[in-house]
Amino acid sequence: MIFAVAMMFIDQTIVALAIPELQDDLSLSATGAQWIINGYLLALSALFALGGKLADVLGHRRMVLIGVVGFALFSALCGATPTGDFGETWMIFFRILQGASAAVLFPAALAIVVAAYPLRERGKALAIFFAATGGLTAVGPLAGGYLTEWTWRAIFWVNVPVAIIAVVLTLRAKPDQRPHRVPIDYRGAVLVSIAMGLAVLGLQQAAVWGWADPRTIGCIVAGLVLLVVFVLYQLRTTDPLIQVRIFAQRAFSADNLVLFLISAVFVPLFFFASVYAQASLDYSSSEAGLFLLVFFGGFATASQWGGRILDSKGAKPAVALGCIVAALGFWLWGQQLPDMDFSNQWYYLALAGAGMGLVLGPVSTDAVNRAPRTSYGEVTGITQTVRNFGASLGLAILGSVLISENVRRIDDSLTSRGVPSACAESIAHSISGGSAAAGSACGSGGGPTRAMLDAVQLDVAQSTQVVVYAMAGIMVVAFLVARFGMPRGRVEEQVVADDETAAAPAA
Repeated sequence: MIFAVAMMFIDQTIVALAIPELQDDLSLSATGAQWIINGYLLALSALFALGGKLADVLGHRRMVLIGVVGFALFSALCGATPTGDFGETWMIFFRILQGASAAVLFPAALAIVVAAYPLRERGKALAIFFAATGGLTAVGPLAGGYLTEWTWRAIFWVNVPVAIIAVVLTLRAKPDQRPHRVPIDYRGAVLVSIAMGLAVLGLQQAAVWGWADPRTIGCIVAGLVLLVVFVLYQLRTTDPLIQVRIFAQRAFSADNLVLFLISAVFVPLFFFASVYAQASLDYSSSEAGLFLLVFFGGFATASQWGGRILDSKGAKPAVALGCIVAALGFWLWGQQLPDMDFSNQWYYLALAGAGMGLVLGPVSTDAVNRAPRTSYGEVTGITQTVRNFGASLGLAILGSVLISENVRRIDDSLTSRGVPSACAESIAHSISGGSAAAGSACGSGGGPTRAMLDAVQLDVAQSTQVVVYAMAGIMVVAFLVARFGMPRGRVEEQVVADDETAAAPAA
C-alpha cells in the first residue's frame, strides 16, 4: 500500500517545481499553469468522500487497483501532452482525472492497512505507513530537480514503474476484499463534491481574485451552505454517503478538528519553506528540498514513538505532546529565520517535524479505530476531506499573510532606495509566488544593487517569520483541542464492531 500511494505523495510537490519548464515548453497562460496544480487538488478534495464510500461498497483491493492503474494512466497521458494550442487543455483535463484517481486510491489503501492489523498493533503499523508516505513528499523536490533537467515529462512518467510495482505487490499480497453491499447515495455524492469543490476553489483563488472579490466570497459561502445542506440531507437518508452521526462522538470530532488544524500547517509548510530557501537563502529548488528532508527526518523518527504510545496508552498523550513539541519547534525556528543561516535552523525544523510525527499517525488511526470494519474506507474519506480542507484554508490564509507582509516590507525597502512602488510590488508578488528571480520582475534597466537584494532577502525572511509564528499558534490551539477534547485511554475493542454486528441493521 505504501507503493500504491507513493505516486500521489510525490506528486504533491514534484509538479509545482516543474511549472516554469511546462510554461516555456507548452506556452501555458498564467491561469493555465495555476490550474495544472489547482485542478488536481480540487478533484482530490471534492471526491474523497465518494472514494471512501466506494472502497467500502465495492471492496478495498478492487478500488486500490483501479486507483493505481488510473493514476498511472493519466500520469502517462500528462507526460504525453502535445505542444500547441491544445496542450494546456489536455494537461489540465488529465490532471483532474489524476486527482480523481487519487481520491479513490488513498481511502481504500489506508483501509487495507487498518484492516490488516489488530487494534493494539495499528499504531505501530500506521506509524510506518505515515512515516514512509510523509517522507515520499520530501522526495518530490529532490527528484523533480533532477528529472526536469532531463525533461519535465519525466515527472509524470516516473509514476508508471511505481504503479507496476504497486499492482504486482497488491496482487501477491491479496489483501482482504469483502465488499459491503449497500446502496450508494449518489445525490449526496454530487452535493458534497460540489460543496467541497466550491469552497476549495474560493480558497485557492483568494490570492488571485482577492478576499473581498464577489467570486471569492460567493464560492466560499456557497460551498459552506451546501455543506450544511449535505449534512441535513445525510441525517434524513436511509443509506447516507457519510454517517455524519459519527461526529456525535466527542473523540471522533476532536480527532478531526486536530487533523484540520495540523493540516493547515503541514501542507503549507512545503510552500513557505521553499519560498524562504530560494528567496532569502538563494538556494536552488533542489537545494530547497533540504528543508523538507530535515523536517521529515524528525517526522519519521517521532512517528514511530507516536505509534507505540498509541498502542500502549491511547492517542491523547502522543497527540498532546506532539502539538506542544511542534509549536515549540516552529516558534524557535521562526526566531532564527532573519539570521538566514540554515546551520542555526535545522535542528528546530527537525523538532517541529518530530512534533508533527507524534501527532499525525495517532490522531488519524484513532479516528479510524472508532469506525466499524465495514466503514474504514468511508471514515478515511471523511478524515482526508477534513485534512484537504484544512490544508486549503491554511495555504489560503497564511499565503495571504505572506503576500501582504512581503508587499509591505519590500515596498518600503525598495521605494526608500529609489525603486518605483509598482515595481517593488511586482517583485513582492513574484517572490511570494515562489520565484527567486526578483531582479527580473520589473524588466530591464539598471539591475538591482547588492544592498537592494540583501534588503529583499531580509524582508522575505521577516515575512516568513510572521507566518511561522502563526503556525506555532495554530499548533497551540491543536494542543488545547487534544488536551480538553480527546478522551484518555485506548479505544476498546467493542468500539470497532465486527462485520456481522455492523451488517445487522442492513440485514
